[in-house]
Amino acid sequence: MIQTAETLPALLARVRQCDVCVQHLPLGPRPVVRAATSAKLLIVGQAPGTKVHETGIPWNDPSGERLRDWLGLSPEAFYDTSNIAIIPTGFCYPGRDPKGGDLPPRSECAPLWHAQIFSHLKNVELTLLVGMYAQKAVLGPKMLRTMTETIRAWRSFQPNILPLPHPSWRTLHWARKNPWFEAEVLPELKTRVYATLSAGNT
Repeated sequence: MIQTAETLPALLARVRQCDVCVQHLPLGPRPVVRAATSAKLLIVGQAPGTKVHETGIPWNDPSGERLRDWLGLSPEAFYDTSNIAIIPTGFCYPGRDPKGGDLPPRSECAPLWHAQIFSHLKNVELTLLVGMYAQKAVLGPKMLRTMTETIRAWRSFQPNILPLPHPSWRTLHWARKNPWFEAEVLPELKTRVYATLSAGNT
């Protein structure tokens, strides 16, 4: 008997039922992921926060507002799954770090699911790696020594990948120390996102 390849909706249904690391999740499992085979832009983030866990909507928090501002996108455009796939590094809220902030994304998710999901995203023209953990998961040994060095070398990842910092409130201080980000990277980001999403629509 010939087996039919799994469709992306079927795969995402399996992802959303995942409970591999349930014993480590203080709020329980709620994998948050959005994708369609038609997507031209892929956003790889880190892990949901508590608000995203509650709503099931990725980037539904102040960090998401800042990210949409960086991209030059309205919420309607950002959440258009036919154009934009949103895949985290860790699919569930990992809990609070006693030292402050959230814990890193769970390490089980990316090895288990990324390759399977990415194999369906054959129309992606631009991948944004938002934050250090996303860069580690996707770039592997191609990531430079630090997140800052990786983002500063953004030209070396062109034309298909653009590394970014995580758009949390902490990034405001980071951006003041690294003014080249707003001067060089953000204009390029807006240009590339616009070109990617506009391709084929004119």
